[in-house]
Amino acid sequence: MMSIADQLPPEIARQIHPDRRKNEADYWSVREQLLEEYRDQWIGFAEGRVIAAGTSPVTVLHAAEASGLHPFFICVGREEEPCRIRRAAFPYDASYPGESLPMIAVEFRQSSGSPSVILDRVIPDTGADASVLPWPVCQRLGLNPSLGVQGLISGVAGSRPSRRHLADRPQSP
Repeated sequence: MMSIADQLPPEIARQIHPDRRKNEADYWSVREQLLEEYRDQWIGFAEGRVIAAGTSPVTVLHAAEASGLHPFFICVGREEEPCRIRRAAFPYDASYPGESLPMIAVEFRQSSGSPSVILDRVIPDTGADASVLPWPVCQRLGLNPSLGVQGLISGVAGSRPSRRHLADRPQSP
């Protein structure tokens, strides 16, 4: 059987670690035995065994890679199905100081089927640890402040709001 690595451009295929190729070959030699237990699951396979398994490809990938064993990573029983990647195009706000930032429209809702609010100039941050919505949007969504986590958030420059600014903010119920 041809290795997945062999389907890459040769200059990239040459850079695949030999252990990863060995783990792939070992996977194919035992695949039939793995089908019953792992069908439709993502796995990391190394040293002749499954070292990570689950339904989340990201979680399994991170767990398998943490082993340092150059695991082969695949969805058992779906080896021929390509992963789909969504492509999105959106404008950039070139007037933002420093570097231009992407601007997209985003629909927020508290839960599936609940009323939504659409904001048309949102700067996406896919690596964010927190998200911030304007207080009027939170109110329109009916968000319950008691379910949130209190904290102070500052901008990139680290500035803090003045006491007056804090006092002018609407108080949560």
